[in-house]
Amino acid sequence: MSIPDCYACSKETQFDELPPRECVAFDRHWRVAHALNTAVPGWLVLLPRRHVTAVHDLTDAEVATLGAWQVGLSRALRSVTGCVKTYVVQFAEAEGFAHVHFHIVPRMADLAAEHRGPGVFELLRRPEQEQVTAAQADQLARALRARLREHGLGASAATP
Repeated sequence: MSIPDCYACSKETQFDELPPRECVAFDRHWRVAHALNTAVPGWLVLLPRRHVTAVHDLTDAEVATLGAWQVGLSRALRSVTGCVKTYVVQFAEAEGFAHVHFHIVPRMADLAAEHRGPGVFELLRRPEQEQVTAAQADQLARALRARLREHGLGASAATP
């Protein structure tokens, strides 16, 4: 079920036209997108493909692959970005973004101390000149998609 004022659901209704940054990879239950308005290249968002607003409402089928996606995305980010670790965070509280989603954030070795841990969220909604561009996000999406397929994650059919 799609909810009209839900950002994730609005993208799902446009699935066949999504640019690479909005559909890094997907399967029957999950879609991966590059985060919006971030200053961190490779900040990913893992979203259920149906509308759900609480982790406890995920189906057993969704839960069965959640861990594989989180670890697979972390491994792909390490390979593509060279990050030393990834943060995995879930809140789903912002207006229009109540749809459950997991932030998978590459933490680079040179990340400033004030941006480590929860401080990384200061790197969202940055001024436009600091943000990862659409072209950069699409390029990262393609590199990550290739790495994920090597590890059996994501649909094998042509993707956006």
